[in-house]
Amino acid sequence: MKIDIILAGVGGQGILSIATVIGSAAVQQGLYLKQAEVHGMSQRGGDVQSHLRIADKEIASDLIPFGKADLIVSVEPMESLRYLPMLSPEGWVITNTTPFINIDNYPKEEDLMTEINKLPRKVAIDADRIAKDIGSARSANMVVLGAASPFITMDFSLLEQAVRNIFGRKGENVVNANIACLQAGREYAQKGI
Repeated sequence: MKIDIILAGVGGQGILSIATVIGSAAVQQGLYLKQAEVHGMSQRGGDVQSHLRIADKEIASDLIPFGKADLIVSVEPMESLRYLPMLSPEGWVITNTTPFINIDNYPKEEDLMTEINKLPRKVAIDADRIAKDIGSARSANMVVLGAASPFITMDFSLLEQAVRNIFGRKGENVVNANIACLQAGREYAQKGI
């Protein structure tokens, strides 16, 4: 078993939280894990990407070669397209459809969606709307992770437990909202595949 994941988004959207949840679940399952440091601006508004490699055997490098990523998991649609050269021909793109418009020349939303809809293997989800409907607008990243979960070969209950462990210090309401977002994203993806 091996899975190479590119995590992409904008600073402040929770890329590190996604990486932490997946990494914690992988360790609990006894898998090997390598993560490249997050590249990009760590402050709110800068583009951010990270390489996450998980396997049942030792992993030599923390960087994913071009054209070899199994998944691009993105909390921002333009960022999902930015990393397409990293995706393998059989890879999947899991992306939020809500743009984070932080530059003057941001592409038109319909142009982004036209490009995303051309992809043969994708889950495009309005994670912001789903998170707001659940009552946790700041948890769109967990909706996206939930949508990616069917493609990450690990027990879903381990992802849920990782969310409990990571967000536990913030209280039961925060934990429950994040788990609800995780489950909603997973249900959306399972209906579409």
